[in-house]
Formats: sequence, structure tokens, C-alpha cells
Amino acid sequence: MITLRQLRYLTAIAETCHFGRAAKLCHVTQPALSMQIQELEQSLNLHLVERRRNSIALTAEGHEIARRASAILASVADLEDYARREKPPLVGPLRLGIIPSIAPYLLPKALPALHRHHPDLDLRIRETQTAALIDELVRGDLDLIVVALPIDRPELDTISAFQDRFLVARQARADAVDTRMNPADLASEHLLLLEEGHCLRDQALSVCSSLSPDIHAAFGASSLSTVMHLVANGYGVTLLPEMAAQIEGMERVQLVRFAEPEPVRTIGLAWRRSSSRKTDAKALAQVLMEARS
Repeated sequence: MITLRQLRYLTAIAETCHFGRAAKLCHVTQPALSMQIQELEQSLNLHLVERRRNSIALTAEGHEIARRASAILASVADLEDYARREKPPLVGPLRLGIIPSIAPYLLPKALPALHRHHPDLDLRIRETQTAALIDELVRGDLDLIVVALPIDRPELDTISAFQDRFLVARQARADAVDTRMNPADLASEHLLLLEEGHCLRDQALSVCSSLSPDIHAAFGASSLSTVMHLVANGYGVTLLPEMAAQIEGMERVQLVRFAEPEPVRTIGLAWRRSSSRKTDAKALAQVLMEARS
């Protein structure tokens, strides 16, 4: 008999292409995961995983079964959400995804408020980049995600919580003039960005879309904190979300506002359209908005 556990293990293998990492993702031992996959292959009478000397890969049938398994698991998650539809919002387990350019700056204020106003919430947080969060949300591994909007996925619904203005961060200088900047003013600057895959990088490039691409630094950091240390030491400038303006070590950094209309990013939540998480999303958006103010 095919079980949901086996389907979860297969989708984990499809995501990681590695038995050990898949087992870690599923919080089980590797032998236990491998045994369940073998039982799934026997139940389906299909060869799903090609086991190589130093790696694994899904067969063509394995890819198709994993795709169908993801849809089944998402439907099961939606069924569980439906069963909770009569309960007050933010009660019980909630698997929340959030991107790195939001989590460390918003959660310290939002989590105490959530605990205070929604004590029955069992919150489980996953922090990673937007593309991974969207994939995990679609296949039912997450219930809600906090990201920068918009998201162009027809199977998802979204709600905005607040807008976060962009600032220019540059090394503080004694002769610095406190005046507003235009994106064109960055043409002569060395622009430091996060590495590929971070939506904040794409947003910064969108603000600076009229500039020559050769001003963009080849360097790519995985955290805003690293970028800000480089800015503080004169290696270039960067675009900083206003919510991150309190990063440690900002004493040697000057923050400058853009001229009107100031570029912003919209922070909001997304959930599967087929789920019953809209009420939770609205309640959480309110908490995040209040934590931001």
C-alpha cells in the first residue's frame, strides 16, 4: 500500500537528489528513508531512483511520480486546512516560510506579538530564498510565505502587509551632504549586491535599471550584513531596505533617501489558492504591519 510518508520521502529525494540530505529534510535516518522508497517502488512496480556510485537521480518514471506526489501532498495539506476552517485564525500548527532579507529584521518584533496575541499558534519557520519557498508552498510543505510581492503564480493568492522603502547606503564621510538621491546618481558608484537568487538583488537592479551593467560589482554576498561591512569600509554602495537600517555596525555608514517617488518593495504573504489559509494570512499580515510600524 502506498503511504503519504513514502510520497514525502520521494519528493524530498526529488528536491535534494541525495539520500542523506533527503533523510535530514524528513527528520529520519537514511536507511529508513531508503527502505520506504524501495517499498514504494515495489508497490508501484516501477524503478523510481537510479542509484549511482556517488550520486542518485530519479528515473523518468520517478520524476512523474514525484510530480504527482507533490500534487497529492499539497491536496492533503489543503484538506487539513479545510478541517481547521472554523477555528480562530493562527491556532495550531503553521509552517511559515520567510526570505532572509526580511526574517532577521521583522521577526524580532513580530514573534513576541504573535506569542502574546495568538498563544495557541504552533509556529514553525523556514528561512530561505524566494524560489525555494514558492516551490515548497506549492507542493504543500509550507502553509504561508512572507516574501516581496508580486508573485506570478496562478495557483497562489497573495495579500500585502506593508511597503518597505529603499535607501542608499554609503560609507560615512565628514564632508557628506545630507541630500536626497536619484537612481542616476549611482552611475559613478560601485554597486554592491547580494548573490544571484536573492530577490533583493533583482529589486535593486530594477531600481537601477537605467544604469550601465558594468557598475554592478561581480562580488555577491549571501547576507546584507556582509554587504554593509563592505560599504562601511569604502568598497562601494548598496541599496538597503529601510527595515534593515538597524544592522549592527552601521556607525560608519550613511543612509540617504531617494527623491520622490521613493522606490519601495511590497512585503506580503502568499498561500495556495486551494487552501483555507486566507484568514490566517490576513491575521498575520496585520501582526507584521504593526511590528513594522
